[in-house]
Amino acid sequence: MRKGVLLVNLGSPDSPTSKDVKPYLDEFLMDERVIDVNPILRNIIVRGIILNTRPKRSAKAYAKIWWEEGSPLIIISERFTEKVRQHTSLPIALGMRYGSMSIKGALQELKDQGVDDVLLVPLYPHYAMSSYETVVVKAMQDQQAYFPEMKLTTLPAFYHNQDYIKVLSKSIKEGLANFDYDHILFSYHGIPERHIRKSDPTKFHCKIDGKCCSINSVAHHTCYRHQCYATTEMVKKELGLDSEKVSTSFQSRLGSDPWLQPFTDKEFERLAEEGRKKLAVITPAFVSDCLETLEEIAMEGKEEFEEAGGEEFIHISCLNDRDDWASLMSQWITDWQTEEKLPV
Repeated sequence: MRKGVLLVNLGSPDSPTSKDVKPYLDEFLMDERVIDVNPILRNIIVRGIILNTRPKRSAKAYAKIWWEEGSPLIIISERFTEKVRQHTSLPIALGMRYGSMSIKGALQELKDQGVDDVLLVPLYPHYAMSSYETVVVKAMQDQQAYFPEMKLTTLPAFYHNQDYIKVLSKSIKEGLANFDYDHILFSYHGIPERHIRKSDPTKFHCKIDGKCCSINSVAHHTCYRHQCYATTEMVKKELGLDSEKVSTSFQSRLGSDPWLQPFTDKEFERLAEEGRKKLAVITPAFVSDCLETLEEIAMEGKEEFEEAGGEEFIHISCLNDRDDWASLMSQWITDWQTEEKLPV
């Protein structure tokens, strides 16, 4: 069997226009692992309500961060993929969970190169229904429907891999080098609380009460909340950060159901009102800068913090196409290629 690698990120509309944003949002929000309600209700919410108003607003947000070459997330992902290729002899394809750069198309690209043994790499450090899991399920569906001769092996969520933590910590240290911060906020993408409970294999451990995340359990393998807090703690330890100057929050909530708290926008207000004047924000749920980091945090977040009384604000870039990050991914691929070994 010939081995190959499929890297998968979130995706992007083809352009920052309502015409292209609308079908992208339709595919994204109609995903049963993103809005996990009755299909009829999901159709009413998405196609009857959201898609009548949100595409225009989202298109304006995309336009604010769009690069001359195209979508930042797509361009960064392509640059990262090319760097990984330089460190390995295996065929490597890039696909997106949503949008025109499909997973099916990427698998076809690998098949055309004679690949029938694929390492699937969801480019998400943490496990969540609406990110990591939906990539795995979609890849398996496409593989079984169109490429039944292929074998798929999935890279686990790598949030606790020590080499990853070192790379992440180094990028944060470099980002803080010339900034005399008085607080660092680790902002992770939010998810509904019900997703935590649905992902709990024990069906009783996850209570989202501030205690269960610190009690060892098999549930932690699929608990997004635990993994986010664990990431913050591991980076704090690696960099020797003062616990009084570090906190964790969750951004990008949708709808009125309970979502993970504290909310990032509310933390911007609270920290400023408490006298934290110089704020650094990290977004470790993403490996590539995108709408949620470049617009929601670096632009809107900065404005919210300053309006509440803050004075200086920086967003530390995601890992993007850093050489050490590409080198680490290449090492994981080589370990799988030569030893059938994956990071745990």
